Amino acid sequence: MGYEHIFYEVKDRIATITLNRPDKLNAWTTTMGHEVRQAMTEAGRDEAVRVIVLTGAGRGFCAGADMGLLSDISATQGAAADDIAARATAADGGQGEFRGAYAYFPTIPKPIIGALNGATAGLGLVVALYCDLRYAADTAVFTTAFSRRGLIAEHGVSWMLPRLVGLQHALDLLLSARKFDAAEALRIGLVNRVLAHAELLASVRADAQELAEFVSPRSMGVIKRQLWEAQFQTLSEATAVANDEMVKSFGAADFKEGVAHFLEKRAPRFTGR
Repeated sequence: MGYEHIFYEVKDRIATITLNRPDKLNAWTTTMGHEVRQAMTEAGRDEAVRVIVLTGAGRGFCAGADMGLLSDISATQGAAADDIAARATAADGGQGEFRGAYAYFPTIPKPIIGALNGATAGLGLVVALYCDLRYAADTAVFTTAFSRRGLIAEHGVSWMLPRLVGLQHALDLLLSARKFDAAEALRIGLVNRVLAHAELLASVRADAQELAEFVSPRSMGVIKRQLWEAQFQTLSEATAVANDEMVKSFGAADFKEGVAHFLEKRAPRFTGR
C-alpha cells in the first residue's frame, strides 16, 4: 500500500520503516501513527521479513507530536484532547497488557530495532522506548519534553522508562525534561549502542542482517514474547512458560535445522517453523 508520512521497504529480509516528514523533524501525526502501525503489522505477517528497523528521514528521528496538533488541543480547551485520550487508551487490538496507541510494538513477533538518527523527543522518545533494541547516532539528542509543555508522563512512559534506566534516572528525565546526549543515553541504559552518525544505518542493518541470516525466526519470536510477558509474571510463571515452550521447540523444524547446520558445519536454513 502507499504511505503519506512514512516510507516502507523490504530488502534482504529486513523491513525498514522510515518516518518521512524531514522538514518537520518527523513530528508525529495521527496519519503517521496509523501508517507505522499498518507497516509494523504488515512486516510482522510477511514471511520474507525477519527483522524490522524503525528510523527517521533527514536530521531527526522524531521531534515529538506535531505542534499543530498540540495547538489545536489548546485552542479547543480540551475537546480534541478528550478524543485523543480516548483513542490512546482504547484496547486498539492490543493483547493482554500491550494495549493502546503505541504499546502494540511488543506484540509484533519480530525484533524491532530503533535507529535513532537525531532528535528523539517527547512522543518520539516514547516510540523509541517501545522498540526492542535502540541504536543512537552520536549526534542524537533526547528529551522527554512533557513537563515543559504542561503535560504528564504519557503513553506508558512511566512504566517503560524506569525499567530501562531505573527510577532515579526516570524521575530526573521526566521531571526536568532536560536535553541529554547519546553518551548519557548509553551510560544510563536507554540505548544499546552509540555509533557515528554516518555509520548508524549501515551498522544497524549489519546487525539486523546477522539476526536475519543466522538466528531462528521462530526462536526470536518466542523469546521476544517471553521477555515482554515476563514483566508481568512471577519467576515460577515465567519458568512454567519456558518449560512449555521448550517442549514445543523440540518438535519444531527450526530446532532440527539448528542441530543439523551445527553438526554439518554449514550456514543455517531456518524457515521459522
